[in-house]
Amino acid sequence: MKPISSEQEKQNRKWEEDLFREEPDVDFTCKVMQKLDYVSMEEPHAKVPWEAAKARQSKWIYQTGIVAAAAVLIAGGAWAAWDRTTEEPAQSPVNALNIPPLPDIPVPEILRYANLADDYKRLQPLGLVVNPNINIDDQGYKLKIENVLVDGSQIILMLQQTAPDGSGIYALNSNIENIHIMDINSKDVATLAHDTRPNSGSLDKLVFQLHRDIPDEVIVRGEFGHLNVGQGFNFETKSYTDKKVTVDWSFQFKLDMTKAKAMSVETLMNTPYTTPEGLELDMTHLVQTPNGTRVDLEVNLNDKLRAKAGNDWGKSMDILYHIEIPGTNEYRIFNGSRPNARYAKFRYRDWSQVSEGGPLKLSETWDPSIVTLNAENMRFVLDGYTLPVKEEQTMDIDLTRKDNPYRLFASINQLGDQIDLFEYSYQSSQQSYNSAKGESKEKAPLVLEGEGVFQNEFYGDQWVATDPEGREYAVEVMGIREAPNFNEEYVVKDLKFIVHGFNKDSGTKLTLKRTTVHRDFRDVDWSIKLANYPTMPWDK
Repeated sequence: MKPISSEQEKQNRKWEEDLFREEPDVDFTCKVMQKLDYVSMEEPHAKVPWEAAKARQSKWIYQTGIVAAAAVLIAGGAWAAWDRTTEEPAQSPVNALNIPPLPDIPVPEILRYANLADDYKRLQPLGLVVNPNINIDDQGYKLKIENVLVDGSQIILMLQQTAPDGSGIYALNSNIENIHIMDINSKDVATLAHDTRPNSGSLDKLVFQLHRDIPDEVIVRGEFGHLNVGQGFNFETKSYTDKKVTVDWSFQFKLDMTKAKAMSVETLMNTPYTTPEGLELDMTHLVQTPNGTRVDLEVNLNDKLRAKAGNDWGKSMDILYHIEIPGTNEYRIFNGSRPNARYAKFRYRDWSQVSEGGPLKLSETWDPSIVTLNAENMRFVLDGYTLPVKEEQTMDIDLTRKDNPYRLFASINQLGDQIDLFEYSYQSSQQSYNSAKGESKEKAPLVLEGEGVFQNEFYGDQWVATDPEGREYAVEVMGIREAPNFNEEYVVKDLKFIVHGFNKDSGTKLTLKRTTVHRDFRDVDWSIKLANYPTMPWDK
């Protein structure tokens, strides 16, 4: 593969839209495929009780400049499948995946709530669902653990927690680090990962990704001597404090991993690649189980790029890639934090070594309903990556300017991002109001209003403002992100720059400086053919 220009990439995207059809939501798709395979559907009401409908528009807000907030990054992606309705009219275009039908077996309700119904149907017939019979009742506070899902890649626990009145609680959420999966020598053999899918279901779900060299037996241990059961109001201090109760919810059980190991295939890989900008990427490990395909990658930066990115780059970067499977006409796009995108099922990130010059470790697990298990000639293709880097550009603001008939008085075009400011006002923000004393902390700050069109990721950008005397002001940015346009640009309406500390008495001129840009890099040329085998252990 050769690097392609931005214009070529746009044409390729247009070709993809014509050739590959965007499918319905993956959860809906899975259910339709199950129905077509004559597998019983889950009840339509089986959704998380506390799940709220999501708005189509996404409102975003962050602080930059003197007080910079942490970047928000959601790993994800999109997928499309070949529309074969013209050549095979009897087959639904949704069911374009070469997956075996799932068994028609009842699924525990808690697993359906947690979006693990298909996982249970794949693993239970293979003997990879274990009930450790953990059922603790201390002063009416109950903890139950059953139906642990086990394969050669992940161990999934569901923690059922209830209060004395029978209501559900999430008392262990702030102390999850007290749960360990270890070998007989008390060495951790798994690390907490995340279910990154939208509507992933349950706050009670814990996904642990297994390390390499899995022992034949692991020990799951949790040590809990007290529970956080919510917040209570303290009338003396007139504030809310965590309410704790002293109970013993400690537990321990063993898991035999021999069958899970036998039902998985691991392939060690060594495929280093360095991008023109200096990002070093290596796929190190491929794990295939009945419940999905997992790739492990290591990412690092050369000295030049690391100097531009800063010490915390590992917490904010993401890779953009797609999967090609010619035999089943599958084309799966995983586009990082892009909105309206598809997501890998499980994701793991380890940036513990980044501050010392080590790599960021990433793992992505694809569900079999999205990426066919053990497909021939499956290829992983890198499309790019996103990374916040120091890239300064300024725009001068003159609040007295009135010579533009379209009211445009300031704009910036940087690295493909166009930001235009049309109006301004002075208004207090929620963060500048001290609710305890009922008074404002500062005079109403300057609010610059406009809109923006972004080719880069805008989460993680940092801004600062300065006046003619050189004084700096923290800048808070907010807006409403709309769906991407045809050019994969993201329009942000109601874009506002709140310049804290700059009010009506501060003058009429200032400079707005963008100091960090969450760049979208596309100048890459790397693809890998993933290993596959004629048969897999679970085929038998």
